[in-house]
Amino acid sequence: MKNLMIIISFFFAHTLYAQEKLPVVFLPENLTIHFVSPENIQYVDISTSDIVGDLPLKNVLRLKLKDSLKSFTGAVVTIAGEKFIAQYNLIPGHPGAPTEVDIEPADTKPLDISGIGFSQNQLKRMSLGLISKSPGHHIEQVKAFGIKATLNHIYTVGDYIFLDISYHNKTNLKYDIADIRFKVDDKKVVKAANSQSVELKPEFALFPVPSFEKNYRNIFVLKKLTFPGNKLLKAELSEQQVSGRVITINISYQDVLSADTLPD
Repeated sequence: MKNLMIIISFFFAHTLYAQEKLPVVFLPENLTIHFVSPENIQYVDISTSDIVGDLPLKNVLRLKLKDSLKSFTGAVVTIAGEKFIAQYNLIPGHPGAPTEVDIEPADTKPLDISGIGFSQNQLKRMSLGLISKSPGHHIEQVKAFGIKATLNHIYTVGDYIFLDISYHNKTNLKYDIADIRFKVDDKKVVKAANSQSVELKPEFALFPVPSFEKNYRNIFVLKKLTFPGNKLLKAELSEQQVSGRVITINISYQDVLSADTLPD
Protein backbone atom coordinates (compact mmCIF):
# COMPACT_ATOMS: atom_id res chain seq x y z
CA MET A 1 0.00 0.00 0.00
CA LYS A 2 2.86 2.34 0.88
CA ASN A 3 4.56 1.60 -2.45
CA LEU A 4 1.30 2.30 -4.28
CA MET A 5 0.98 5.69 -2.58
CA ILE A 6 4.55 6.52 -3.59
CA ILE A 7 3.75 5.66 -7.23
CA ILE A 8 0.56 7.72 -7.19
CA SER A 9 2.35 10.67 -5.59
CA PHE A 10 5.10 10.48 -8.20
CA PHE A 11 2.49 10.32 -10.98
CA PHE A 12 0.68 13.45 -9.80
CA ALA A 13 3.96 15.29 -9.21
CA HIS A 14 5.12 14.40 -12.74
CA THR A 15 1.76 15.47 -14.22
CA LEU A 16 1.85 18.82 -12.42
CA TYR A 17 5.45 19.37 -13.53
CA ALA A 18 4.57 18.59 -17.15
CA GLN A 19 1.52 20.87 -16.96
CA GLU A 20 3.62 23.73 -15.62
CA LYS A 21 5.92 23.46 -18.66
CA LEU A 22 3.04 23.98 -21.11
CA PRO A 23 2.30 27.41 -22.63
CA VAL A 24 -0.04 29.32 -20.33
CA VAL A 25 -3.36 30.77 -21.46
CA PHE A 26 -5.53 32.80 -19.09
CA LEU A 27 -9.23 31.94 -19.05
CA PRO A 28 -11.20 34.77 -17.39
CA GLU A 29 -14.76 34.47 -16.13
CA ASN A 30 -17.51 35.67 -18.46
CA LEU A 31 -15.12 35.90 -21.44
CA THR A 32 -14.57 33.61 -24.41
CA ILE A 33 -11.12 32.56 -25.60
CA HIS A 34 -10.54 31.76 -29.27
CA PHE A 35 -7.66 29.53 -30.39
CA VAL A 36 -6.80 30.19 -34.05
CA SER A 37 -5.10 27.27 -35.79
CA PRO A 38 -2.98 27.43 -38.97
CA GLU A 39 -4.69 24.18 -40.07
CA ASN A 40 -8.15 22.69 -39.76
CA ILE A 41 -8.66 21.32 -36.24
CA GLN A 42 -9.24 17.55 -36.19
CA TYR A 43 -9.44 16.80 -32.47
CA VAL A 44 -9.84 18.63 -29.14
CA ASP A 45 -9.61 17.33 -25.58
CA ILE A 46 -10.39 19.41 -22.48
CA SER A 47 -9.28 17.91 -19.18
CA THR A 48 -12.26 19.23 -17.20
CA SER A 49 -16.01 19.50 -17.57
CA ASP A 50 -15.85 23.03 -16.12
CA ILE A 51 -15.15 24.38 -19.61
CA VAL A 52 -17.44 24.34 -22.63
CA GLY A 53 -16.10 24.60 -26.15
CA ASP A 54 -16.97 24.26 -29.82
CA LEU A 55 -15.57 24.78 -33.31
CA PRO A 56 -17.42 27.73 -34.90
CA LEU A 57 -14.98 27.48 -37.82
CA LYS A 58 -12.81 24.60 -38.99
CA ASN A 59 -9.65 26.28 -37.68
CA VAL A 60 -11.07 28.09 -34.62
CA LEU A 61 -11.64 26.59 -31.16
CA ARG A 62 -13.88 28.58 -28.80
CA LEU A 63 -13.64 28.00 -25.02
CA LYS A 64 -15.51 29.48 -22.07
CA LEU A 65 -16.00 28.68 -18.39
CA LYS A 66 -19.43 27.38 -17.50
CA ASP A 67 -21.71 30.14 -16.19
CA SER A 68 -22.69 28.03 -13.18
CA LEU A 69 -19.07 27.42 -12.16
CA LYS A 70 -18.18 28.69 -8.68
CA SER A 71 -14.41 28.22 -8.87
CA PHE A 72 -11.81 27.25 -11.48
CA THR A 73 -8.38 25.88 -10.58
CA GLY A 74 -7.00 25.16 -14.04
CA ALA A 75 -7.09 22.65 -16.89
CA VAL A 76 -5.21 21.41 -19.95
CA VAL A 77 -6.55 21.68 -23.49
CA THR A 78 -5.14 19.50 -26.28
CA ILE A 79 -5.60 20.61 -29.89
CA ALA A 80 -4.66 18.44 -32.88
CA GLY A 81 -4.52 19.77 -36.42
CA GLU A 82 -3.86 17.86 -39.60
CA LYS A 83 -0.10 17.79 -39.00
CA PHE A 84 0.48 18.95 -35.41
CA ILE A 85 -0.59 18.59 -31.79
CA ALA A 86 -0.46 21.36 -29.17
CA GLN A 87 -1.28 21.56 -25.44
CA TYR A 88 -1.97 24.60 -23.30
CA ASN A 89 -2.22 25.13 -19.54
CA LEU A 90 -5.45 27.02 -18.85
CA ILE A 91 -5.39 29.00 -15.61
CA PRO A 92 -7.78 31.52 -14.04
CA GLY A 93 -7.31 34.91 -15.65
CA HIS A 94 -8.21 38.54 -15.28
CA PRO A 95 -10.61 40.48 -17.56
CA GLY A 96 -7.67 42.12 -19.38
CA ALA A 97 -6.25 38.80 -20.63
CA PRO A 98 -6.04 38.29 -24.44
CA THR A 99 -9.13 36.64 -25.87
CA GLU A 100 -7.45 35.41 -29.07
CA VAL A 101 -4.59 32.91 -29.07
CA ASP A 102 -2.68 32.06 -32.25
CA ILE A 103 -1.32 28.52 -32.24
CA GLU A 104 2.35 29.16 -32.98
CA PRO A 105 4.79 26.58 -34.42
CA ALA A 106 6.91 26.83 -31.26
CA ASP A 107 3.94 25.52 -29.21
CA THR A 108 3.30 22.50 -31.44
CA LYS A 109 4.73 19.06 -32.05
CA PRO A 110 4.52 17.37 -35.48
CA LEU A 111 2.21 14.42 -35.93
CA ASP A 112 3.85 11.58 -37.82
CA ILE A 113 0.76 9.74 -39.02
CA SER A 114 1.26 7.39 -41.95
CA GLY A 115 -0.88 8.34 -44.94
CA ILE A 116 -2.05 11.70 -43.59
CA GLY A 117 -0.36 13.52 -46.49
CA PHE A 118 -0.38 17.29 -46.88
CA SER A 119 -2.56 19.67 -44.92
CA GLN A 120 -5.21 21.79 -46.67
CA ASN A 121 -2.99 24.87 -46.22
CA GLN A 122 -0.06 23.10 -47.88
CA LEU A 123 -2.24 21.98 -50.81
CA LYS A 124 -3.54 25.54 -51.17
CA ARG A 125 -0.04 27.01 -51.19
CA MET A 126 1.12 24.56 -53.88
CA SER A 127 -2.02 25.12 -55.98
CA LEU A 128 -1.59 28.90 -55.84
CA GLY A 129 1.96 28.44 -57.12
CA LEU A 130 0.68 26.40 -60.07
CA ILE A 131 -2.15 28.72 -61.08
CA SER A 132 0.23 31.68 -61.10
CA LYS A 133 2.06 30.03 -64.02
CA SER A 134 1.03 30.27 -67.64
CA PRO A 135 -1.03 27.24 -68.76
CA GLY A 136 1.36 26.61 -71.66
CA HIS A 137 0.73 23.79 -74.15
CA HIS A 138 -2.36 21.75 -73.29
CA ILE A 139 -2.49 17.99 -72.73
CA GLU A 140 -6.14 17.32 -73.62
CA GLN A 141 -8.85 19.55 -75.08
CA VAL A 142 -12.52 19.08 -75.93
CA LYS A 143 -15.21 21.40 -77.34
CA ALA A 144 -18.98 21.15 -76.91
CA PHE A 145 -21.93 23.56 -76.72
CA GLY A 146 -19.68 26.55 -77.31
CA ILE A 147 -17.48 25.59 -74.33
CA LYS A 148 -13.82 24.67 -74.69
CA ALA A 149 -12.44 22.53 -71.85
CA THR A 150 -8.67 22.22 -71.52
CA LEU A 151 -6.45 20.05 -69.36
CA ASN A 152 -3.47 22.40 -69.14
CA HIS A 153 -1.12 20.31 -67.04
CA ILE A 154 -0.78 17.39 -64.64
CA TYR A 155 1.64 17.49 -61.73
CA THR A 156 2.45 14.94 -59.06
CA VAL A 157 4.00 15.23 -55.63
CA GLY A 158 3.98 12.53 -52.98
CA ASP A 159 0.64 10.74 -53.08
CA TYR A 160 -1.15 13.57 -54.90
CA ILE A 161 -2.07 14.46 -58.48
CA PHE A 162 -2.66 18.12 -59.37
CA LEU A 163 -4.93 18.79 -62.37
CA ASP A 164 -4.77 22.25 -63.95
CA ILE A 165 -8.05 22.65 -65.86
CA SER A 166 -9.56 25.66 -67.62
CA TYR A 167 -12.78 26.42 -69.49
CA HIS A 168 -13.56 29.05 -72.13
CA ASN A 169 -17.15 30.01 -72.93
CA LYS A 170 -17.52 31.26 -76.51
CA THR A 171 -21.26 31.86 -76.14
CA ASN A 172 -23.05 34.85 -74.62
CA LEU A 173 -24.87 32.62 -72.14
CA LYS A 174 -23.33 32.52 -68.66
CA TYR A 175 -22.42 29.05 -67.42
CA ASP A 176 -23.66 28.30 -63.88
CA ILE A 177 -21.63 25.34 -62.63
CA ALA A 178 -23.58 22.65 -60.81
CA ASP A 179 -20.63 20.35 -60.23
CA ILE A 180 -17.26 19.18 -61.46
CA ARG A 181 -17.04 15.42 -60.98
CA PHE A 182 -14.10 13.09 -61.39
CA LYS A 183 -14.53 9.41 -62.09
CA VAL A 184 -12.72 6.43 -63.58
CA ASP A 185 -14.88 4.94 -66.31
CA ASP A 186 -14.64 2.55 -69.26
CA LYS A 187 -13.32 3.94 -72.54
CA LYS A 188 -16.21 2.37 -74.40
CA VAL A 189 -19.54 1.57 -72.76
CA VAL A 190 -21.18 -1.28 -74.66
CA LYS A 191 -23.94 -1.93 -72.13
CA ALA A 192 -24.81 0.36 -69.23
CA ALA A 193 -25.28 -2.67 -66.97
CA ASN A 194 -21.69 -3.77 -67.60
CA SER A 195 -20.15 -0.35 -67.01
CA GLN A 196 -18.21 0.06 -63.78
CA SER A 197 -17.71 3.71 -62.89
CA VAL A 198 -15.75 4.77 -59.79
CA GLU A 199 -16.30 8.34 -58.61
CA LEU A 200 -13.38 10.19 -57.02
CA LYS A 201 -13.74 13.01 -54.54
CA PRO A 202 -11.03 15.67 -54.85
CA GLU A 203 -8.87 16.17 -51.79
CA PHE A 204 -8.76 19.88 -52.55
CA ALA A 205 -10.00 22.48 -55.06
CA LEU A 206 -8.36 25.89 -55.12
CA PHE A 207 -11.50 27.91 -55.86
CA PRO A 208 -15.15 27.25 -54.97
CA VAL A 209 -17.47 26.19 -57.77
CA PRO A 210 -18.70 29.44 -59.38
CA SER A 211 -20.47 30.59 -62.47
CA PHE A 212 -18.43 32.10 -65.26
CA GLU A 213 -19.19 34.20 -68.30
CA LYS A 214 -16.07 33.66 -70.39
CA ASN A 215 -13.12 32.04 -68.59
CA TYR A 216 -12.66 29.77 -65.60
CA ARG A 217 -9.51 28.02 -64.38
CA ASN A 218 -8.97 25.90 -61.29
CA ILE A 219 -6.57 23.44 -59.68
CA PHE A 220 -7.99 20.13 -58.47
CA VAL A 221 -6.05 17.71 -56.27
CA LEU A 222 -6.71 13.97 -56.29
CA LYS A 223 -5.07 11.20 -54.31
CA LYS A 224 -2.68 9.10 -56.38
CA LEU A 225 -4.51 6.44 -58.36
CA THR A 226 -3.92 3.68 -60.88
CA PHE A 227 -6.36 2.29 -63.44
CA PRO A 228 -6.09 -0.10 -66.39
CA GLY A 229 -5.59 0.95 -70.00
CA ASN A 230 -9.21 0.21 -70.94
CA LYS A 231 -10.42 2.95 -68.60
CA LEU A 232 -10.16 6.75 -68.47
CA LEU A 233 -10.08 9.36 -65.75
CA LYS A 234 -12.92 11.73 -66.62
CA ALA A 235 -13.41 15.33 -65.47
CA GLU A 236 -17.08 16.17 -66.04
CA LEU A 237 -18.39 19.75 -65.89
CA SER A 238 -22.18 20.05 -65.58
CA GLU A 239 -24.48 23.07 -65.55
CA GLN A 240 -27.20 23.96 -63.05
CA GLN A 241 -30.92 23.72 -63.78
CA VAL A 242 -32.20 21.95 -66.88
CA SER A 243 -29.28 22.03 -69.28
CA GLY A 244 -27.60 19.67 -71.68
CA ARG A 245 -24.29 21.52 -71.49
CA VAL A 246 -22.11 18.80 -70.01
CA ILE A 247 -18.43 18.77 -71.01
CA THR A 248 -16.12 15.86 -70.22
CA ILE A 249 -12.33 15.77 -70.45
CA ASN A 250 -10.96 12.25 -70.92
CA ILE A 251 -7.58 11.71 -69.27
CA SER A 252 -5.65 8.55 -70.17
CA TYR A 253 -3.46 6.67 -67.73
CA GLN A 254 -0.49 7.54 -69.95
CA ASP A 255 -1.25 11.23 -69.33
CA VAL A 256 -1.08 10.56 -65.59
CA LEU A 257 2.15 8.55 -65.93
CA SER A 258 3.69 11.41 -67.94
CA ALA A 259 2.88 14.00 -65.26
CA ASP A 260 5.59 16.42 -64.23
CA THR A 261 6.84 16.68 -60.68
CA LEU A 262 5.58 19.75 -58.87
CA PRO A 263 7.93 22.69 -59.52
CA ASP A 264 9.58 24.50 -56.61
